[in-house]
Amino acid sequence: MQRIVLSAFVTSSLMIGPVLAGPLSLNPDVPYGSRQAVRVQMQVQPRPAAVQPPPEAYAARPRPSFGGGFLEALFGGGLVRSDPRASSAYGSQDLGPGMVESPYSPGRPVVDPRYVRQEIAYEGKEAPGTIIVNTNQRMLYLVQANGRAIRYGIGVGRPGFTWAGTHHVTNKREWPDWRPPPEMLQRRPDLPRHMSGGPDNPLGARALYLGSTLYRIHGSNEPWTIGTQVSSGCIRMRNEDVVDLYNRVKIGTKVVVM
Repeated sequence: MQRIVLSAFVTSSLMIGPVLAGPLSLNPDVPYGSRQAVRVQMQVQPRPAAVQPPPEAYAARPRPSFGGGFLEALFGGGLVRSDPRASSAYGSQDLGPGMVESPYSPGRPVVDPRYVRQEIAYEGKEAPGTIIVNTNQRMLYLVQANGRAIRYGIGVGRPGFTWAGTHHVTNKREWPDWRPPPEMLQRRPDLPRHMSGGPDNPLGARALYLGSTLYRIHGSNEPWTIGTQVSSGCIRMRNEDVVDLYNRVKIGTKVVVM
């Protein structure tokens, strides 16, 4: 009998007001070197520091299945992560459209259940292995066999930067470096010309490059923006989700954006 150990981690943070340093933001009106102001101000009681799991807890192994839906949202994450650096540590400053306050731990942000990765029924015409991006729904689907698909919550282009079309994955990068294109530098001259890969990089843990376009499906250091229109056209995901997608797709994968 397989034993499943569920560990509860309690975080300690009281962050009210703007944070003056942190990951680079690609969102409009957020200067380089600063982070967005707190979206929700709460009175949070100090909590004991979180106990960090040992390194071996992150070893790759089959992810337990709980059938999708609510149970998957509660228990599907566990300690099974293929890249420890891609595990998000959320603080009270991270509450936003893609995050909600935990009903069990006041002040602790958790992913909005709408955007939790889960397997669903699929009745479309695309072949297994195809990526479908539905910008209106703020969802990305990876089509599976037998009428199933894996659904991920995403962030999409802000008004004026959305697009549609069919491309293929032409490159894949882990913890990619980032070089803003000239068009972006014209809009954001405060951005660096180059940024090495890492947890603070706006491309996040993984990136899938789409044809000859400037667009990517990539991770994000701003998980609270999932479910919103905020990017310059790229499709952003939580780091945990983009690692999962990256491991499932190959170069040449068809990508349909609608």
